[in-house]
Amino acid sequence: MKAGAFTAGAWVWRTAAGLALAAALIPVSMIAASVSRADREIEARLRAHIDILASDDFDGREPGTEGEAKTLRYLARQWFDIGLVSGTNDPGNEWFAPVTLVAREPETGTAQFLRRGYRTTIAPKDVLVLTSGKRSLVRNAPLLFVGKARSQDFSRTELAGRIAVVLDGDTPDSARQNDLLTQGASAVLTVLDGERSLEEVAARRQRTGYALSEDSLGGDLEAFVGRATMETLLKGTAHSLASLEAAAAAPDFVPIMLDVTASLEASTNETTIRTHNLIGKLPGRNRQAGAVMFVAHWDHFGECGEAPAEDVICNGAIDNASGVAAMTEIARRLARTQQMDRDVYFLATTGEELGLLGAHAFAEEPPLPLEKIVAAFNIDSIAIAPRKTPFAIVGRGMTGLDKDIARVAKAEGFKLRENDEANEFVKRQDGWALLQHDIPAVMVTTAYGDIDRMRAFFDTDYHRPSDDLSHPLLLEGAVDDVKMLTALGRWFGDARRVPVAGPSAKAAVKSPAAAK
Repeated sequence: MKAGAFTAGAWVWRTAAGLALAAALIPVSMIAASVSRADREIEARLRAHIDILASDDFDGREPGTEGEAKTLRYLARQWFDIGLVSGTNDPGNEWFAPVTLVAREPETGTAQFLRRGYRTTIAPKDVLVLTSGKRSLVRNAPLLFVGKARSQDFSRTELAGRIAVVLDGDTPDSARQNDLLTQGASAVLTVLDGERSLEEVAARRQRTGYALSEDSLGGDLEAFVGRATMETLLKGTAHSLASLEAAAAAPDFVPIMLDVTASLEASTNETTIRTHNLIGKLPGRNRQAGAVMFVAHWDHFGECGEAPAEDVICNGAIDNASGVAAMTEIARRLARTQQMDRDVYFLATTGEELGLLGAHAFAEEPPLPLEKIVAAFNIDSIAIAPRKTPFAIVGRGMTGLDKDIARVAKAEGFKLRENDEANEFVKRQDGWALLQHDIPAVMVTTAYGDIDRMRAFFDTDYHRPSDDLSHPLLLEGAVDDVKMLTALGRWFGDARRVPVAGPSAKAAVKSPAAAK
C-alpha cells in the first residue's frame, strides 16, 4: 500500500461513508502561514510516528507477534531519547510489564434433554452450547423458566443447581445471562424467540475469546436454541412456549419449573499469549504528591483481512497508532518543561482490542498505589478531526475531573462541549477499565467533538484493513489534542492547583446512563 503524503498545493481531504471529512478546502500552501511553526512541528512528528507504527512492516501490531516486538522497541527508544525512565518500578521488568493472555476457541458442545424422564432427541445443529472455561459440564439439571429476566432479582436458592431458561426477545442483552450465572444458575439456556437466529449467534459466539491468564474464567455454560426446538422440548408437558411467553408478560410473573432436564457439556481449545504493557515515567519533585497518567493502546488486530483480498493487514493508523503517537509527543513536551510536583506515567497498553485487557492488567498489578493517581487521560483514535473542532469528554460526569478540565480548556482557548453525547462510547476504550478500578479516567479529545464524524469512522474504516496509510491522515485536531493534554498534564501535575489525590479528584463511577 502507499502511504499518503502532503505536498505544497495538495488538498487536505478525507471521506468516510460518503461524508466529506475535510480539514479545509484551502491549498496547504495558502494556510501554512496561519499555522504556527510549533503546530507544524507537532503535526510532522505525529505523522512520522504513525507512518512507522502503521506500516506493513509492523504487520498490524498484534500482541505476541514480531509486530509487537517492533512496536515496543520503537516506542521505548523514543521515550528513552525524550528523557523518560522506566515506570514499571520493577527492576526485573524495566519498561516492559509482562501480561499473559489466554485465548480460548470453542471446540465441542453437546446437549441431551429428558422430558418427563424420557430422552428427547435434538439434532446437534439445533442447539449451541458454549463455555468460557476449558471444559464445563452440567448433568441432569432441571430447567427453570425465568421469562425475560429483565430488572428481576432471583435468589440463589431459586437458581442453584438449575438451568435458567430465558427469552431472547428482539433486544438481546448478554448482561442478563451473566447476571443469572452470577446469581447461581448452573447454566443459561436462551430461547431465540426474536430476530436472532442460531446461525447468527454461532457466527458471533464461536470466535476466539480472550482473558487475562490469572482471571478465573469460571467455566460458565450457555446454550442457545431456536423457537421450534424449544416447542419440541415442551411437547407433552404442562406448558407450551406460547403459554410461557404469556406468563412472562404478566406483571406478577414468577419463575416456572419445567418438566424437562438437561445435560450440557462444552470445551475449548486454549492458547497462551505472552505480551506486554510499556510503562514510562517523568519523575516529579514530590513522590508523595501522587501521579498523573496518560494511556494509549499500542495493539491492533494483525492480519485480519480475508483472502482473496489483496490487503489483509489491519494497520490501525487511526486506531491507535495516532493515540500512541500523540502520547509520545505529550511526553516530549512535558519533558521540556520545568519538573512538576507529581510523577507523570505513560502507559501503552496491550490487549485493548481483545477486551481492555492490558488496562485491567495494569490496574490489577500497578506500579504505584492506584489511589495515588490523581487523573488518567486515555488517548484513542484521534487522527480524525480538523483544527478548531470542540473538545468532548468521554466519561463526562463520571469523575471529579470535569471542572478542572473546563478551566484548562478556557485558559488554552479551546472550546469544550457541555453535553454527555460522547459517553455513548465510554465502554469502548481503556478509560472504562480504569474506571472499574476507581481510577479517575477520561478521554479529552476533538475526535468526539463532532460525534457524526466519529460514527462515520466506526461505520467504515474502523477495525478494517482500510484504516491504513492509503488515506491522507487528518491531524489538525490531533495537534490540538496534544496541546490540550499537555496543558492538562501540567495542571494536574501541580499539587497547588490540584492539592490531593483523593475525593477532590475522584468520584464514584457512574454508568453512562446515570451520567446523563
